[in-house]
This record gives sequence, C-alpha cells and structure tokens, in this order.
Amino acid sequence: MRLEGKVAVITGTASGIGRAASLRFADEGASIVGADITEQSNHATEQLVQDAGGKMIGTTVDVTDDASVAAMFGLAEREFGRVDVVFNNAGVMLPGDHDALTTPDDVIDRTLEINVKGVIHGCRHGVPALRRAGGGSIINTASFVASVGAATPQIAYTASKGAVLALTRELAVIHAREGIRVNALSPGPLATEMLMSYLDTPEKRRRRLVHVPMGRFGDPAEMANAALFLASDESSYMTGSNLLVDGGLTAAYVTPEE
Repeated sequence: MRLEGKVAVITGTASGIGRAASLRFADEGASIVGADITEQSNHATEQLVQDAGGKMIGTTVDVTDDASVAAMFGLAEREFGRVDVVFNNAGVMLPGDHDALTTPDDVIDRTLEINVKGVIHGCRHGVPALRRAGGGSIINTASFVASVGAATPQIAYTASKGAVLALTRELAVIHAREGIRVNALSPGPLATEMLMSYLDTPEKRRRRLVHVPMGRFGDPAEMANAALFLASDESSYMTGSNLLVDGGLTAAYVTPEE
C-alpha cells in the first residue's frame, strides 16, 4: 500500500475531489481526517470510507477561520499521532463570478477568502505538524485556469487559483530543506457539482469542452489518483511543481472559431 501507516488531513471532503481522495487514500492505507463545512455530506463521505474498510474521522471546519483549522490538525494528532500529508483542497466557485467589470466585490472577497486564505491557514498549521512528523507532503488544489485563461469568465476564481500556484512555489522553496514537499494539483474541467452548476447551459459546457483534446470532462477519481502520487513517496524528488491533469487542455488551448 502506497500510504500505509500515514495520516492525511484533507479539506473539502464532502464531495468531488475531496471525497474521491478520501476513498483513494484510505484504500492505500492512510488514516484520514476529512474536513468540510457541510457536515451532513461530509458524514456521508466518512461512512463511505468506513464501509470500504478505511479509517476516517470527519470534522466540520471553516477553512477561513484560523482557529477552526488549528483544531483540525489538533484532532489529527490526538487521534492518529501524527500528520504526514496535508491536502488543501477546499474551494468554491461562486455565482456572479464573471469579468472584472461585473463581478461584485463580495463574490471576489469570499472567493479569495476561501480559496487563498484557506490554503494559507492549512499551511500555517500543517507545516508545524509535518515538522513534528519529520517531514511530509502538502498538496494544494489549484486549477488549469492558473496557467491559462478561462473561456467562460470567472475572474475571482481564476485569480484565486493563480495565487494558490504562486503560494505553492514559494512554500516549496522555503521548506524544502525540512523534508516538506509542496506541490500543486491543477485539474482540468471536471464533472463535479460545483463546475456543472457554474457551466449551467449547454453553450457554456460546449465552450469549455471545445478546448479539451480528450473531449470530455474529467472525473474526481482521476484527480484523486494524481493526488495520491503527490502524497506518496513515489514523488519524493518533486516539490514546487504544478501537476496539470487536464485532458490535454493546456497543451492545445486555442480560441474556438466563431
């Protein structure tokens, strides 16, 4: 098993990538502390992991609240004795997120608070926990839009994921000699509830898929497999990197013919 004996703290585990990663990591031997602000759905993830024979403790966490994030790591160390993997995955894509001319300030502020500040909080408390364990892996969920523009405008989300990518690189440099690796996972468009609710018309979905050489939306389980690689010792010489798992989108990003 690729994560045998390791403890992973994962945020955003109520659905999507976080749920898939919880199942995948547990299947590979990790004990999971899975955090989300949506208690009922997160409990469902906890039950799925346990029904499959894995170990997971679900906890309600607001990643914008520093004390809440600190308590999450305290729980992990109390219950499992250590933390080896931190997967800062929680994020939002809010209604009203469009271009710089029309996106309301409250949408911008909330998006940055969760998607950027939440990652900073996860690293603020995750790094000391990893130090106590003798090192480990931090994975931050960015996005393909951190590398290229989005055909369907989402200025706050794009800015937030660009910030996550920049944070990842700097943290990797700062902590490399401590045995702490920090990498970004940049998914392409996924068939998740979050994205499908944003791409809420056939035209919006067509405009997104026209850029994907594989011609389909990705599956959260495919992102969980990529995160597993970053969490495991198989990526031991990898830090400060951006792992793009995007169906070829960033390799062939062109403006569609009108």
